[in-house]
Amino acid sequence: GVCVLLLGASTVQMTDLLFTEKDLVTSLKDYIKAEESKLEQIKKWAERLDVLSVTATQDPEGFLGHPVNAFKLMKRLNTEWGELESLVLTDMSDGFISNLTIQRQHFPNDDDQTGAAKALMRLQDTYQLDTKDISTGELPDPDHQRANGNLKYFEYQLSKQKKAEGEKTQDGGRERRSTSKGRPADYLPERKKYEQLCRGEGIKMTPLRASRLFCRYYDNNRHPMFVIGPVKEEDEWDRPRIVRYHSIVSDKEIEKVKELAKPRLRRATVHDPQTGKLTTAHYRVSKSAWLAAYEHPVVDKINQRIQDITGLDVSTAEELQVANYGVGGQYEPHFDFGRKDEPDAFKELGTGNRIATWLLYMSDVASGGATVFTDVGAAVWPKKGTAVFWYNLHANGEGDYRTRHAACPVLVGNKWVSNKWIHERGQEFRRRCSLEEAA
Repeated sequence: GVCVLLLGASTVQMTDLLFTEKDLVTSLKDYIKAEESKLEQIKKWAERLDVLSVTATQDPEGFLGHPVNAFKLMKRLNTEWGELESLVLTDMSDGFISNLTIQRQHFPNDDDQTGAAKALMRLQDTYQLDTKDISTGELPDPDHQRANGNLKYFEYQLSKQKKAEGEKTQDGGRERRSTSKGRPADYLPERKKYEQLCRGEGIKMTPLRASRLFCRYYDNNRHPMFVIGPVKEEDEWDRPRIVRYHSIVSDKEIEKVKELAKPRLRRATVHDPQTGKLTTAHYRVSKSAWLAAYEHPVVDKINQRIQDITGLDVSTAEELQVANYGVGGQYEPHFDFGRKDEPDAFKELGTGNRIATWLLYMSDVASGGATVFTDVGAAVWPKKGTAVFWYNLHANGEGDYRTRHAACPVLVGNKWVSNKWIHERGQEFRRRCSLEEAA
């Protein structure tokens, strides 16, 4: 089987499946032409799929951006094509049978189809979607999410007590629904806040704090690269400080990075604190690939740009990780840095802990896919060509637990990001240590 084909894993391999299905339909039509009189029923079935495949392959990412289309693709390949094979096996020509047999090794299996169904449930749960709406394709767009977030913000300012009571009532209902779906109510202690932030709700910054957030032209202390052309820096959050840099990479650079990453995309892994090794986990559903600076000038250029903007040495950083989240793809709340209970998390690298994170958005997302910080209530929305940056460690080297964050499920569309995890070694004179948390 190909367990990596979970609905949220990646649209790259899913796109391959669309074209595989289209080829199978073509092969089937060739057979139908030879025995059209006996196989009229099969011919009609094939023509239906032919129309669907042609439409889908004209805009594969757009087609797979809808979760129901992706799920139906899984169902067709896992169930319906097998039924068709049984129906026509005795009279089937060698050409179609051999083609189908070869292609079946790439088909999703029962586990993949179950995973796709679970991803749909996860989307329905996170974004509070009505079953009828999602089945008919009536999905919310990001404008609605942001408007809803603003509405919640003003309601919070007008009546804190009323909002608190409303959340309490709503929470009870959410717990009952979770239990009725067979998932323990405490499956993820912060799930309620996580899902609220993903929907654009739960904004907690006061107007006074918000008034201190600014946009500016930034030259990193008159760095030679930015004296004439400073970068656009925007404050996203104050504590911890999260900043966004606009127009950091061009569309051409993004396409080159995606081109380099696509052939080697694999199910994303996480550090297992018990074993210290990399492993797959249900809470991170995406595909990722690692790109070294020597592989292409554009990768080296992006690394250098990160160093010039942040002022940190990237020679000890991890390679550029490129990740693709398809529909339902997510990464539940986690820390980027190694905690005290996992002292050997990055021991093999020999470069210390992850001092900072650089997250580059390489696509816009039609709906969903925000980066949310569950401890403080911050939400950062994907915007192609921008990057967000934050420190994972305080100035004294202790982990900043306020940086716990998550990648919300992609509801509609396709999310591409690349991240650079910068480590402590090499930063001794760039970000000086302090006995206090703040420098």
